[in-house]
Amino acid sequence: MEGTLLLLIVVLIVVVLTIARNIRIVPQATCFVLERLGAYRATWGTGMHFKTPFIERIAKKVDMKEQVVDFPPQPVITKDNVTMQIDTVVFYQITDPMLYTYGVANPGVAIETLSATTLRNIIGDMELDETLTSREIINTKMRASLDEATDPWGIKVNRVELKNIIPPAAIQQSMEKQMKAERERREAILKAEGEKKSTILVAEGKKESAILDAQAEKEAAILRAEAKREAMVKEAEGQAEAVVKVQTATAEGIRLLKAAGADEAVLTLKSLEALAKMANGQATKIIVPSDLQGLASLATSLKEIVKDETK
Repeated sequence: MEGTLLLLIVVLIVVVLTIARNIRIVPQATCFVLERLGAYRATWGTGMHFKTPFIERIAKKVDMKEQVVDFPPQPVITKDNVTMQIDTVVFYQITDPMLYTYGVANPGVAIETLSATTLRNIIGDMELDETLTSREIINTKMRASLDEATDPWGIKVNRVELKNIIPPAAIQQSMEKQMKAERERREAILKAEGEKKSTILVAEGKKESAILDAQAEKEAAILRAEAKREAMVKEAEGQAEAVVKVQTATAEGIRLLKAAGADEAVLTLKSLEALAKMANGQATKIIVPSDLQGLASLATSLKEIVKDETK
């Protein structure tokens, strides 16, 4: 009885351990490929699963995250027979765990070999200069070719990048000399353009200076002419004012003589004296009395008076 109980306990422990060992929890971004009696059974996704003991097994654990593979430099020959080293970086992701498990024996080596042969085919149709300036074109062609070739393996190639292109040492020296010559040429061009702009600026400065000098001379001449005209106007106004004052004084004197009772002959004589003073002055205009006949009569009277005094 005790032996039977002990046997039942042992069997129960074995069953529990067996069940525990056949429970599998699949983590996020991971898939398990399950086989039953050596044949593909199912693909387990994220979560808890139970496999049948002894007849089912986990054939492969597949990482579904995007993976990066950096391949070492590969020797390639361009169309113009230049050998150079190119290393590539491939970004790929597993889309079908079953095809990835059974489609290819060693996916990493297969992708590396396929990448090298594809790269040689693409570079073989391009010359050196085109290779150095067409990275994007090479990346696109390689990605399309690798993606098509790896599709039966359950792999999707998302991106391919040329990490480095290393031409031969002689080519590198020639490229450095070419770059140096190009830099010197650009420097000479920039220097010539700078001298040209400097000469143009100097010429424009002289031109503007001459224009400003001419404008200044013109304005100075205009100011001198205006000053001269104003001086002449003031001089004429002064002379006119002087004439007016003389005429006013003469008229005032005649008025006083008339008030004193002087006869016509005296008045005429005073007018002649004022006229003589005006003629001897600096006035440019002389006002002559309109009564010239009266002046002639006055002169005759004065002549007779002189004759009588002589007798």
